[in-house]
Amino acid sequence: MGIFDFVKSGVREMMIARPDAAKHLIVYKHPDQNIPFWSQLTVDSDECALFFKDGRYMGYLPTGRHTLQTQNIPFLNNLVNKFTGGDVFIAEIFFVKTQPVRGVPFGGPLESMEDPTLYEFVTPRIFGEFSLVVVDPVRFVVGYHGQCGGSGDNDVVLSWIKGKFFMSVKTVIGQVCAQQQKSLLNLGGMSMELGARIVQSAPNLEEIGCKILEIGNFNINFSAEDQKLLREANKARGEARRGIGVAQDTARAKQFELDQRFQQDARYVQQLAGNWQNYAAGQAMMGAGQGMAQGGDGSGVAGLGAQVAIGAGLAQAMNPALAAQGQPQFVPPHMQQPGAPQGYPGAPQGYPGAPQGYPGAPQATPAAAPSIEQRLERLGELKSKGLITDEEFQARKAKILEEI
Repeated sequence: MGIFDFVKSGVREMMIARPDAAKHLIVYKHPDQNIPFWSQLTVDSDECALFFKDGRYMGYLPTGRHTLQTQNIPFLNNLVNKFTGGDVFIAEIFFVKTQPVRGVPFGGPLESMEDPTLYEFVTPRIFGEFSLVVVDPVRFVVGYHGQCGGSGDNDVVLSWIKGKFFMSVKTVIGQVCAQQQKSLLNLGGMSMELGARIVQSAPNLEEIGCKILEIGNFNINFSAEDQKLLREANKARGEARRGIGVAQDTARAKQFELDQRFQQDARYVQQLAGNWQNYAAGQAMMGAGQGMAQGGDGSGVAGLGAQVAIGAGLAQAMNPALAAQGQPQFVPPHMQQPGAPQGYPGAPQGYPGAPQGYPGAPQATPAAAPSIEQRLERLGELKSKGLITDEEFQARKAKILEEI
C-alpha cells in the first residue's frame, strides 16, 4: 500500500494537542505541518489554536475539541493540499496561552537617566515579579516568531518580553518624575503607584499583543556610587532650600512685628483723641530715654546732657504748662509793684535767673566762629570716620579755602 493509500485510509484517528511536557510554554508549535482530514484537535481551557500557512494567518480555534473538516471549519478550505486528493491540510498550528502567566521574575539595570530635580545622571536598577496575559495571540505569534524563530524554550520568550518590559518601565518612571517633580531617590516609596502606572500604560508591550496585569515585590535601587551622588546632590539642595526658608521666616516675623507695632500705635493715637503731636513727642522722649539707658552710644557726659536737654525740651513741647513752672513770669508795667524793676515783681537789677531779653538779665556773649584750621580739622575727622566721601571732602575743603 502506497503512502497516499495510507493517508486516505489510516489517519482518521489522529489526535493533535499540546503535550504535557509543554503545558508551561506560552507558545507551543505543533511539530508536523501535514494535518489529515478528520483529525481531532484538542485546545485546553487556557489557550487557543492559530493556523498559519506560508507565513500568513489563516484562522483561529477556541477552547474545546474540534474535528478538522471543511464542513464545520470553513477556513480549512484554504489549507487543503490537492496533491494528496484533498485529504491533508498543510498548516502550522500554534497553541497560545490566553490565561495570565504569573510569577515571572525580572531584574537588572535600566539605561542611564537624569534625575529631574537633582540633575544628576544615574542608572536605576529594578527587581520584582510580574504577570502577563496575551491579549492578541496573532500579533504575539507574529512578533514572537520573527524574534525567536519558533523556539520551544520559554526562557527565550520571557527574555524577549523582559526587554520590552524594561523599556516601558523606563518610560513610566520618566513620566512620573517629570510630572510630579520627584527625585529618583523618592521612587523607593512609590512602588505601588509606579506598579499601577506600569500596569495601566506599558506602552511598549502593546505592539507585541500582550499586557502586564500586575507587578509584585517591585523594588528600585541604585549602586553605591549612584546612591552617594544623589544623596550629596540632595543634601546641597536641602541646604539651599533651608536658607530660603529661614529668610522667608525672618521676613514674615519682621512684618508681623511691624504690623503689631502699627496696630499699637493706632490705638495710642485713638486714645489721645487724634493728638498726633503729643504722641510723636512722647515717642521721641521714649527714644531719648532708651539712648540714656544705653549710655548715649559712647558719647559720654556731653551726649548724656544733650539727651537730657532733648527730653526736657520735648516734655515742654508736650505740656506748655511745664515750661512756666519754676521760671520768672513777666508782669505788665501797670501791674508791677512800686520800686520793682520792670518786668519782674520785686526782682533786683541784674537778676541772675532772668531769661535773656528780659529787663535786668545779663546778655549772652555770642560764641566765636571756628577758625579755618578748626574747620579743616573737623572736615578731616569726618572723612577718616567714613561719614563723607573723598569727593565731598575735596569740594568742602575748596569752599573753606576760598574764604582765605
